[in-house]
Amino acid sequence: PSPRAGCARYKNSGAWAAVVAEVEARERIFCRRLWIAGDVGEVVNPDGVMNQYEGGAIHGTSVALLEQVAFDRRTVTSDTWESYPILRFSEVPKVEIVLIDRPDQPFLGSGEASMAPTIAAIAGGIFEALGVRPRALPFTPDNLAKAEA
Repeated sequence: PSPRAGCARYKNSGAWAAVVAEVEARERIFCRRLWIAGDVGEVVNPDGVMNQYEGGAIHGTSVALLEQVAFDRRTVTSDTWESYPILRFSEVPKVEIVLIDRPDQPFLGSGEASMAPTIAAIAGGIFEALGVRPRALPFTPDNLAKAEA
């Protein structure tokens, strides 16, 4: 199957983030690439801001595709890092970031600005690829089947 793209944008307490995700649907969903545009007003520390956007996007990808706390009737069963599903280094998408520097504007915080729109962009890519609107995290085959029903 050919990759599909989804887009999303978000404004948190100050920063803006727009994200495009390249998604591939096979036996499970993969996010291959992310393109992010970030606006934090005046960019004081470009490396720091880019690290915030990239880290938030990678975390958002992991939340979207894998992360889920498992329970039985009495307790949490995913109680170790070995049993908790997270994105592996080999699954981290390529990330490209463009910062919009507006020196005439006040500087804004960039923490977590890219996390939510990354999840939304991946959901949009899934819809483009499969025609299913994801309704529950993570976007596993089981959750997508429930959304389709």
